[in-house]
Amino acid sequence: MKNLKYLVLGVLFGIILTKSEVVSWWRIQEMFRFQSFHMYGVIGSAIVVGLLSIQLIKRNRLKTINGEEIRLADKQYTHGTWIGGTIFGLGWALTGACPGPMFAQLGSGVAGAAVLILAALAGTWTYSALRERLPR
Repeated sequence: MKNLKYLVLGVLFGIILTKSEVVSWWRIQEMFRFQSFHMYGVIGSAIVVGLLSIQLIKRNRLKTINGEEIRLADKQYTHGTWIGGTIFGLGWALTGACPGPMFAQLGSGVAGAAVLILAALAGTWTYSALRERLPR
């Protein structure tokens, strides 16, 4: 019961991703081929909402549901950022899915998404095994 709220939020997030068509392989391909503004509009809207939300959290010193102060730590740039981003983007372009939509695709009946989820898990495991030896 304790984690029910996370399940409900995850299901709602999946419904939103599906209804907004951001889980559509065709929409993702349109974006990478510069044939449609749809995905750029969704991503741009998410960036604006994220920026505004972070500013509200910082300015109003908002707290979590449990009453703890929300702390946003600064992140240091490393070469791994652009290398990882490039690998992520290539995978996204080739498969038509990134982590959130993969689960929504599976939930909406795209059986091939199971392969993508397994591949993402394998990539995450590989990263954790090689992390100390990767460029910083």
